[in-house]
Amino acid sequence: MIRKLDKIDIKILDLLQRNAKKSAAEIGDQVNLSQNACWRRINLLEQEGYINSTTALLDANKLGAGLIVFVSIRAAEHSEEWLLKFSTVVNKIKEVVEFYRMTGDTDYLLKLRVKDISAYDAVYKRLIKQVRLTDVSSAFAMEEMKYTTCVPLPTV
Repeated sequence: MIRKLDKIDIKILDLLQRNAKKSAAEIGDQVNLSQNACWRRINLLEQEGYINSTTALLDANKLGAGLIVFVSIRAAEHSEEWLLKFSTVVNKIKEVVEFYRMTGDTDYLLKLRVKDISAYDAVYKRLIKQVRLTDVSSAFAMEEMKYTTCVPLPTV
């Protein structure tokens, strides 16, 4: 059974997802816990699976991957074998930063980060060379209006 999160747990998760570089002492100060008590809570949240990993968020523009492309895909078929091959191919493409199976007219949605349109075209050609697709439609983001990795947390 999963333990119910309290207000302190939620605040710790919120602080960590906004800046994982904060120490247990810093977080403890903000939630009125000692460093050790805070550290124990963070470890428990990790053990319970609320915290999956701690990562650094990089500046895609500075690293030459500033163009965001959303790719809507309609599958050529709907078999387990095709899905396994498609999933394997897509997961090997480093430019694909998000990958979803959808409902509605689009079967799969990919989010890519690339340098420019020609870099996207190279990814597109690699994809269609390896997997048979019915339709591929791409939309290029003109401006990133909001970007966050923060998960909306429940209120307690």
